[in-house]
Amino acid sequence: MPTTLDLAAAFDTYAKAWSAHDPDAIIALHSPDTQFWLHSGSQPVQGRPAVREAFAEMFRQWPGFGFEVYRLLLGEQHWVLDWALTAEPTGSDGQPHPIRFDCVDIVTVDADGLVVRKDTFVDAVQVRAALSTLA
Repeated sequence: MPTTLDLAAAFDTYAKAWSAHDPDAIIALHSPDTQFWLHSGSQPVQGRPAVREAFAEMFRQWPGFGFEVYRLLLGEQHWVLDWALTAEPTGSDGQPHPIRFDCVDIVTVDADGLVVRKDTFVDAVQVRAALSTLA
C-alpha cells in the first residue's frame, strides 16, 4: 500500500530546523539536487552544499532571525508560506534594531518529503524601509 506524505508534519519539522538556526538540520531536509532561489535580484543556488551556505549566510545577515507565519497553504507536494522575517541587525549607533518584512515561500517536496525547490519572494519596499532604520 503506498504511503501518503504528511505534508503538515514535514513543514513542522522544517520550521523547527529554521527556528533552531541550524543550517545542517535544514539542509538534511533537502534533496541532494535541491534548489533555493531568493527572488531579490540574486540567482538560484543548486545542490545541498551551496544551499546550506545560502541559509547560513541568511542567519549571519539577519541576526536574531525569526519568522511569524501568517498562513500556510498545503498542496499535494508543495506548500506556500506567507510569513514575515524578523531580525535585529545592528544599526549605525551600534544597537540592535528590530525589523520585519513580508515574504512568501513556494516549496516543492519529493515523495519522501524532502525539499527539492524553495523559492522565497520578499517585499522589496518593506526591506528598503526596514534597512533605512539602521542608518
